[in-house]
Parts: sequence; C-alpha cells; structure tokens
Amino acid sequence: MQFHLNGFAPGDPEIADPTMRHPAPGASGALPDQVDVLIIGCGPAGLTLAAQLSAFPDIKTCIIDQKPGPLLRGQADGIACRTMEMFEAFGFSERVLKEACWINETTFWTPDEKLPANIVRSGRVQDTEDGLSEFPHVVLNQARVHDFYLDVMRKSPAALEPHYARRLLGLDIAPSVARDDAHPHRVTARIERLDPTHGNQIETIKARYVVGCDGARSTVRSSIGRTLVGDSANHAWGVMDVLAVTDFPDIRFKSLIRSATGGSMIIIPREGGYLFRLYIEMDKLDVGERVANRNITPDHLVAAAQRIFNPYRFDVKEISWWSVYEIGQRLCDKFDDVQELDTRSEPCVFIAGDACHTHSPKAGQGMNVSMQDGFNLGWKLASVLRKTCAPALLHSYSAERQAIAKELIDFDREWAQVLSSASKSTANGSTPKNDQAETQDYFVKHGRYTAGTAVLYRPSPITGESTYQHLAAGLTIGMRFHSAPVIRVTDAKPLHLGHTIKADGRWRLFAFAGSQDPASPKSGIHSLCEFLTEAEQSPIRKYTSADDDIDSVIDVRAIFQQSHDELAINVMPPLLLPKKGRFGLVDYEKIFCSDTRSDIFTLRNIDRKHGCVVIVRPDQYVAHVLPLDGYKSLAAFFDGFLIQR
Repeated sequence: MQFHLNGFAPGDPEIADPTMRHPAPGASGALPDQVDVLIIGCGPAGLTLAAQLSAFPDIKTCIIDQKPGPLLRGQADGIACRTMEMFEAFGFSERVLKEACWINETTFWTPDEKLPANIVRSGRVQDTEDGLSEFPHVVLNQARVHDFYLDVMRKSPAALEPHYARRLLGLDIAPSVARDDAHPHRVTARIERLDPTHGNQIETIKARYVVGCDGARSTVRSSIGRTLVGDSANHAWGVMDVLAVTDFPDIRFKSLIRSATGGSMIIIPREGGYLFRLYIEMDKLDVGERVANRNITPDHLVAAAQRIFNPYRFDVKEISWWSVYEIGQRLCDKFDDVQELDTRSEPCVFIAGDACHTHSPKAGQGMNVSMQDGFNLGWKLASVLRKTCAPALLHSYSAERQAIAKELIDFDREWAQVLSSASKSTANGSTPKNDQAETQDYFVKHGRYTAGTAVLYRPSPITGESTYQHLAAGLTIGMRFHSAPVIRVTDAKPLHLGHTIKADGRWRLFAFAGSQDPASPKSGIHSLCEFLTEAEQSPIRKYTSADDDIDSVIDVRAIFQQSHDELAINVMPPLLLPKKGRFGLVDYEKIFCSDTRSDIFTLRNIDRKHGCVVIVRPDQYVAHVLPLDGYKSLAAFFDGFLIQR
C-alpha cells in the first residue's frame, strides 16, 4: 500500500477522507463501581491485556488512560516476527501485513576509507533468517496497532471500550487476609477526570485485580513500592518520522550508518512507501545531565542527519513526529505487589510494559516485549477469574516475565553499546574494520532476540521438564510453538498449525501420530482419545463442565503422517469430531496431516515411529512434550494447576 504522499495523515489509510479516519472516542459516562480487572494505561501492554480479557463476557474489565483519546502518531513502530504470530491469535495479522512496511534486508554503511567524510555501503544481510517464522519483521505506526486492538475489543463478547481522560491518583490495597469470596475486591483506585466537562472530579472504583500499564513514571508501580533500577548511558538520541527527498539509495531498507565524526544513525522505512524514521545519535550527556537541558529542536535533528548522510542530499518536507530520549535500561525486581518471601499472599496488583522494564528503542524490544507481558498475564487472570485455575497461577507472571525482561535488557544494553561505538574512529577519521564487522556480525548472531523468538520459560507448574523433548526436538519446551504447514483432512485446506491457536484462553493438545495404522482402534491416537474421553483421570473429564463444549478448556487436535486422501474420517475417534453448540453440530477442524511439500514431522523433528503429544499454553508457548501413551504424566501435568469442575 502507498499513502502519506501529500503529508502524514493518521488513521486507516483505506478511508479516503482523512477527517473520517479517526477512531471512536471511547466509552462515555462514569466508571463502574466494581470490576474484576482495572487496567491503567492504553499502551501496547494495556491494550493486549484488554483485548485478551474482552474475549470473556463474564469478566468485567475496565481500562482507563489519561490521554484525551486514542493515540494518533509517533512512538514505537517495529513489530517482531513473534509479535506477528501473536497478532494472528488475535485475528488481525493480515491487516498488519497488508498495511505495514516489510523489513526484508538490512544494509550497513561506514566511512569511505579514501574520503572518510563520506559514507559508503559496507554490507548487506537478510533481516530475518529463513524458517524462523512464517511471518516477516514489519514496521507500522504504534497508533495503528492500537487501532486494531481497539477494534478487537469493540467487536468482542465483552464489547470493551476504554475510558479516556482519567488519571490514576493512587491505590488502596487491603491485606490478602481480608479477601474472601464475599469481599474479593481488595483494591480501591482513586481516579481524577481530566475532560473539560468533568474536570477535577474524583471517581473511585473497586477491583479484584489492577494492572499498571502506565509507563516509566507509573503511579501503579509507586503504589506497590516498586522502583525501576538500572543505569543510563548518558547518551542522547533523537528520533523523527519524516517525509523527505533524498538521493541516498537505501532509504527503503533498514540501514545502520556509522559516520566518521557525526555519530551513528539508523534508518527505518515506514508504512506507505514514502515515510521513514531516523534514529540519530546526538552529543554525549554530562554526568547527571538530562536531555531536556540541551533544548534540542527538530532543526538540530535535521542538521545532524544531514552531516551523517554526507555526501547524499537530505531535504525534509515534513516531520510528522519527533522526540529526543536518553538511552537507559531499567528493571523492577518483581512485577507484582507480593513481597519476595511472602508465599501465602496472592498478587492483586501487577505492572507491565514500561512500568517495569525500559529499553533503548534501537533493538525494537519495548513495544514487543510489553505486548508479550499483556498476553502472558491476560490468560492467567482469565483462568483464575473463571475458576479454571487456582489463584497461585498468578505468581507465574512475575516469575516468567521478569526473567525474560532481564535477559532482553542485557541484550539491549550490548546492542546499544555496539551502535554507539560508531563514534569510535581512527586517527584519519575512518572506522576500524573490526568495528564494522562487529556490528554486522552481532546483528546476524542475535537476530532471534530482535525477532522475539528467543524467549525461553524455565520449568514450572505450567512448563514441564525436558524428559521427552527428543520426541519433538524442534518444538522446544518453554519456547513459542513454532508453527509449520499442515493440510486439514476434512477439506484438504493448507494452513499453518499454529494459526489454530487463538487468544481464547484454551490449552491446546497437539497429538502427532506415530507409524501405526491410523484406522486401528489400538493406534496411539485412538488410545489417547479413548483415555481423554473415558478415563476418570482424564483432564478433559475432570476440568470441563458438563454444560460446556468438550474443547472449552483443552482443545485436542491430531496430526497424521499420511496424506488426506489416505485417511478415512468415519474411523476417527469421536473426540476428534466433537459435537458442539446448542444443535450438537460436528466440528470438522480437528484433524490434520502433513503437507508433502513442507512436512511438519521433518521440519519440527517429530519422532515418526512413536509420535508424541505437544501441550501448548494459551499464550502459544510449548508447555510440555509427552509420549502418546504418557497418560499418567499428562494427567499429572494438568492436575498441577487446573481446578476440578
């Protein structure tokens, strides 16, 4: 798609009239008196969480933000491959792919050895390694990502809308012992209205759980006594989204530029074919100095970019958004309100996104990691509120996400140092060749971090040990389910198996068949389905209400090695053709086979002789790998956190 030709215009580019592109203003009227979950902040983390919770009409959710309305421009733009996989679960990945700029290659520019004042291309690499994900790395204005989430919320069973122009003043949290089934709302929030009609009016709302997605200056974080700890590199960087005319040949590639004396710059091509973003290294700050003290203006950023671009022309026509920031990586020691040594209390206040971890923008981690925070917490809150899981599950949010945030901040710190080393130069002004190679090698080596696919959750009640990992070596326990192509047997439709995992709070059980005859009632798949349907120890029987569909808690799907025309539907176990809904209609979308052009058993190293069971969490992470006949282990795993109906 091409747009922004005659100036930047926020909103949906498919709407011809720019004045009609602005999203709905949000919910009207007063806040509710009581809710199950109160979310503070309509940023990426808050909207991901709200979109997840909006799938459940029996959960009363409220989300507020102090801005007067939805975001229209600026802020983050990079969307990692792993985030695209998550967008597929929410149902809007195709909209993002259509509108976004795809990052296919990254180029590297360094000072010309003969004329160090000029820059020359020194390298080019593929941006994302082959096979890492079925989705590319793309770039799209954060405001449009917000729009897609808001659309999901608006169309959801809960029909959720944000309340804008509300500022959180503080939280009052009752002790854990004060909570019981009759009085579950432990947190009271005091909120100030900021809209002109109700200015300075104070509202109070009681909540069972509060989640602070309110940024680096989080009021929620302060209310629970947490602090961001870390350091600043005492270095200022500018960022601006521009429409400009230039003869720089790689302006539509992601480019990392190191000049001899002007510092470093990163070019990020943006959606629409004309817009692009520049991250520009500015002067080093003095110890204790804040970037605001420098009084940097857009003209300063343009002049710095023109120096770095030399000998290429750079004529700015419009700046749609700009900012200046300090590099810093900071982290909270815990992401909830429970003290480290307190094992009896249940968390009721959480923090996510920039409220508990901050990154430099150049590695593209901030928005992506924040959204994964919201996804991780969302299904857990829903499971506890719907009494599918015990409240102890909520401790896993801080344990999992704090460890991941620390790893990514360590990576972000190293990457920022590599980029800032661009200012190092030899006596004649050129950049040492080993520094040039270091930047490119580091970029390639750590591509899985920037793609978001390197996250690994450690063993816990919801992430199993690696005892049987060899049965599915390519689906690592604790990492995201790495999708692969399959064929749906009932209609021969090719699709990605991972795309069957939607953001609906359900667990997935993928049963990969072994080498036995699939029609035999004694095959591994038939025996597994018989156990899940008939045995008293079956987690489906124990944890699914008689009034609900059989797949409402655990969704079982089978993948066979034979082609679709070799498999007879009428001999499949009833569990794979469940009757659902008020009319008892048959669900024909549970049975798959390998795609001969791209075989999932080969791609993900599935044991062809024995097959296996791969359990996937509601947030798309592999929870366990077990033998097809590992009934005792399968039952014990779900017994560890589910509540019997």
